[in-house]
Amino acid sequence: QVQLVESGGGLVQPGGSLRLSCAASRSIFSINAMGWYRQAPGKERELVAAFASGGITNYGDSVKGRFTISRDNAKNAVYLQMNSLKPEDTAVYYCHTRILDRATMTHINYWGQGTQVTVSS
Repeated sequence: QVQLVESGGGLVQPGGSLRLSCAASRSIFSINAMGWYRQAPGKERELVAAFASGGITNYGDSVKGRFTISRDNAKNAVYLQMNSLKPEDTAVYYCHTRILDRATMTHINYWGQGTQVTVSS
């Protein structure tokens, strides 16, 4: 089990930058699947950026070249650097991980509570 706590959201003008942080309650050294999703009002939750097995990082098409995901295993943290922000980036951003429950041999999804990002002039 793990708890995820996001921080760093806020109001920013178009073209600005924000850095989101996700703090995990346990070591993430052995966890491959960690990332960020977002959900705008009236829309489905969508992938923003995520780590996958094999060192692969995946980005949503709309954020490629503008957002960068990173992690610091020593701090049990994952970050999302967001540059060149646009009004359409406005959403609640959620930290996510998926961990194998060895008792049942099933993967369990964990989500943070979310942090609001608003891009507006």
